[in-house]
Amino acid sequence: MTTETDSSQASAGSTALSNAEQEDRRIGRQLRDLRKSRQMTLSQLAKRVGKSVGYLSQVERGVSSLPIGVLQALSDALGVRVSWFFQPGGSDSAAEQETIVRADQRRAMNLSAIGAREELLSPRLSGQLILIMTRLQPGGSGGETPRERRGEEAGYVESGQLELTIGEQVFLLNPGDSFSLTGEEPHWIRNPGETETRIVWVMTGVEY
Repeated sequence: MTTETDSSQASAGSTALSNAEQEDRRIGRQLRDLRKSRQMTLSQLAKRVGKSVGYLSQVERGVSSLPIGVLQALSDALGVRVSWFFQPGGSDSAAEQETIVRADQRRAMNLSAIGAREELLSPRLSGQLILIMTRLQPGGSGGETPRERRGEEAGYVESGQLELTIGEQVFLLNPGDSFSLTGEEPHWIRNPGETETRIVWVMTGVEY
């Protein structure tokens, strides 16, 4: 017998899935439009980022997951910052827009397929540095493959546990631990714990 509670939970799950699908489609449309504005074919873009044409076609249609590492590679190849893909947000106050980001007004991007959420902490989309918070659900990760990115970046584990793989080395970080990456080796992150992990990243931007 189905109870009212069961129906409510099923409805909530359906809504969450619908929201996740909408987010995937939104990012896919942005990617397709940006690629076309650069007069670049799927084949050319796939070659630049080391992915198959079929996979990128699925991403553009919103039917395949897009880990943050792949998104960064696509951003580099298309000449934009990764923050370009984040859902518009920000303060309504003109005086704050260039300086302040309120906690409830962050630009965000849900990567539900890999159990991650990215929140933009930087108030400006230009400049030398980008500040991002990554939220990983238990078992969530940075994607199926290690991430490679040009430029230096550093991270601070605000809460939860973080498994950080750099090359062939694996490290377990706890709240208060921090790390720095040079970009010389691919790296991968995962939440091995039973609670949400939050990491604050500082990344150097790539100028074009």
